[in-house]
Amino acid sequence: MLTEREKMTNGDPYKQFDPELQARRKYIRKELQKINAYDDNIKSNEHLAKLFGDCGKNLFIETGIEFDYGYNIHIGDEFYANYHLTLLDTCPITIGNHCYFGPDVGLYTPVHPLDPKQRLADVELGKPITIGNNCWMGGHVTILPGVTLGDNVVVGAGSVVTKSFGDNVVIVGNPAKVIKTID
Repeated sequence: MLTEREKMTNGDPYKQFDPELQARRKYIRKELQKINAYDDNIKSNEHLAKLFGDCGKNLFIETGIEFDYGYNIHIGDEFYANYHLTLLDTCPITIGNHCYFGPDVGLYTPVHPLDPKQRLADVELGKPITIGNNCWMGGHVTILPGVTLGDNVVVGAGSVVTKSFGDNVVIVGNPAKVIKTID
């Protein structure tokens, strides 16, 4: 029988008020308060790396990061994120190598049911997000559940990415669409 954590990570319906999940969210909130209060980026990023599922070399995230669990976050080498990064990691969030995120970027894996009866029953589930290598995101970009972006993707500021895109494109808008391909 699967635990609620395993169901959640798999994208299956799970109980968000499960004691293990609640305890982890509480622990992460306390750790993030410490991390976001540090005045030393090296110290804060070393602390963050220990909370993630895995993390490559040269992680650099400015202050103001928020996430739920941490163990579902997987970041490659040479990652930079500006202020106020939000990673809602009910399902895995995988970010490739050499990715740069502007301020106020949000990656959201939770999916809330459309059926009001399921919402009243607190049914929760999610879909993973995967970001390829060498992707750049402008400020205030939102990535929705289930999105996969290929390598070398540029997402314009303020865009809301509602579907997946392949390699070598510039996408902008709400919903985001391809405005240019990159050679």
